[in-house]
Amino acid sequence: NILQRFRKSFNPPANPSSLMTTRRASHANSWYSGNGQQLDRELSAWLASTTPISTPARAVICPHAGYSYSGSTAAHSFRQIDPNTVRTIFILGPSHHVRLSGCAVSQCSKYQTPLGDLTIDSEINRELMNTGKFEVMTLEADEDEHSIEMQLPYIAKVMQPAGGNFTIVPVMVGSLSTSSEAKYGKIFAKYLKDPSVCFVISSDFCHWGDRFNYTHYDSSAGEIHQSIKALDHAGMDLIERLDAPGFTHYLKQFGNTICGRHPIGVFLNMVAEIRGGVTNGHRMDLKFLKYAQSSQVKSTRESSVSYASAAFVM
Repeated sequence: NILQRFRKSFNPPANPSSLMTTRRASHANSWYSGNGQQLDRELSAWLASTTPISTPARAVICPHAGYSYSGSTAAHSFRQIDPNTVRTIFILGPSHHVRLSGCAVSQCSKYQTPLGDLTIDSEINRELMNTGKFEVMTLEADEDEHSIEMQLPYIAKVMQPAGGNFTIVPVMVGSLSTSSEAKYGKIFAKYLKDPSVCFVISSDFCHWGDRFNYTHYDSSAGEIHQSIKALDHAGMDLIERLDAPGFTHYLKQFGNTICGRHPIGVFLNMVAEIRGGVTNGHRMDLKFLKYAQSSQVKSTRESSVSYASAAFVM
């Protein structure tokens, strides 16, 4: 049982600083450049082609494909993070390789990137573990997963002005039920309320084609790629409306293969929790800034993955 293996992998030490494991940048030199100077140049160029919005983001939605596919799209979100304000960055990424019915934190103290190591917030990890609702990733599960790692070089880059004075909280999100998304939304909501905290929600959008076992096609939208775009935008509209039940219903109705649907669901439930507990209301706004597809599918023999970037302000 994978959850038992997760539990066995973690024995909370009396002194969290004794956890000195470093997660290596396991997807460097394949999914993105492992050369720090080259990577810095690429990220700088993508960021330079984006525009900052008027208010820094408190949360962003970012793709997690190889940078040659989605690096330029991700830049639109990461441009919105303010390194002068942010001191803690949560990264919520879906689990692609291990069966997980809840959420899991890392047992590592640092994550390597070609732009320097990022420090994990052991205090917040302990707070999350103390809720009794979190597992701990094995190092193998941690290093196999790309959905969190693909956010790290961008975080290292945009946070350079902070001079290392910030921490990260990586969270692997499993195949959550609707009630579990609400449960974790309640747990994370208090952190989202903190202006020094930013959430990075890791998700690609539609994975279309036989190799993904998903070929939904509405011919009234036009070519297949236009149908995919319409389908993705129907979901993106619900996310922009911060409509957690609506997004859940949409996924049940269309089965769109949005791999980060559970991290997005948890995030929408954080917002619902904050809204529910405030009478004078925080002004909350989420906008998608960029949408792209890996290729424009015109034939059922082809396939594509969609990428979208969004920023949430409050």
